Amino acid sequence: MRADDPFYQQLARVGQALSSPARLALLDWLRQGGRTVEALANEAGLSLANTSQHLKVLRQARLVEAERQGTFVRYRVADPAVDGFYAALRDLAEARLAEVQQIARAFVERRDSLEPVDRRHLLQRTRRGEVVVLDVRPAEEYRAAHIAGSVSVPLTELRQRLASLPKGRDIVAYCRGPYCILAPEAVTLLRRRGFRAEVLSDGVAEWRARGLPVAVGEAP
Repeated sequence: MRADDPFYQQLARVGQALSSPARLALLDWLRQGGRTVEALANEAGLSLANTSQHLKVLRQARLVEAERQGTFVRYRVADPAVDGFYAALRDLAEARLAEVQQIARAFVERRDSLEPVDRRHLLQRTRRGEVVVLDVRPAEEYRAAHIAGSVSVPLTELRQRLASLPKGRDIVAYCRGPYCILAPEAVTLLRRRGFRAEVLSDGVAEWRARGLPVAVGEAP
């Protein structure tokens, strides 16, 4: 095929949609679960108008979908394949870009110092009642999607809720994936207060991609 073939033109739509750091950030947040334009604008530190424009580009490339709920419009990732594509893009950047490798090493070193949990045994330990899984993201993200069986304790509320956590059981904290600092900060605080705590480097998107159980809504 020639370079001007329509096939390549259509592929370029996806590349163009992801050529903005802001749109990549919005897509990554939507991988955590659907949310409104207002919530995304607050997370990204963007104006509502700017956020809406970025979401329009992502929607035109069929990467996200929107649904009206009352007076709000809620966005979500259009398809699980978008999750996989984002993860593949991140993996490629880690493999090819020295700057990303340096950032990744810093996160890995921080997590390694906290003895991150082996995900293969986490479900078994949770079912046996040996571990409490804490979701330390904001509550809205927990309601949108969370690891099944986890408890919502946002990092901003953790100090006030320490007394409600059992010191006789291991605690595993997770947040938004391998580049999120919320879980390592939570584990550092928990260990200083005498808890046995570990970091799960996966977020909801990574957990879902592995075929592991994800739930929505409030915890039962």
